[in-house]
Amino acid sequence: MHGFELELLRCGKSCRLRWINYLRSDVKRGNISPQEEEIIIKLHADLGNR
Repeated sequence: MHGFELELLRCGKSCRLRWINYLRSDVKRGNISPQEEEIIIKLHADLGNR
């Protein structure tokens, strides 16, 4: 299959994941600050992987 044919088959979960991981403009990309890293570590210790 060609790339454009695969695009036509995308639906459901893959569409949601693409939106969440790539298309949302409010999702920060790139390097994180030391403060952000501390927040992530604390939240992971409190909540684990969810």
